[in-house]
Amino acid sequence: MDDRNLMENILMLEKGVCDLYLHGTIESSTCDVKRTFSSSLNSSLNMESQIYDQMKSRGWYSPEKAEQQKLNSVKMKFSSQQ
Repeated sequence: MDDRNLMENILMLEKGVCDLYLHGTIESSTCDVKRTFSSSLNSSLNMESQIYDQMKSRGWYSPEKAEQQKLNSVKMKFSSQQ
């Protein structure tokens, strides 16, 4: 396994951890539990951002820019549903 695949796997795992912490935060029954999950979520989001930045700096993760026409189409779709 090369470095790029390893980083992709780590990023995917970290995103999964963020998802779990988010649901834990939402479903918390006490303030202390919610605070703990929320703190863990923030730490995981920071780590995910650092992993993403490292991958981007190496050219391994380059998201495509959305076309303005597609943005306008989605904007119109959701504004008409209100």
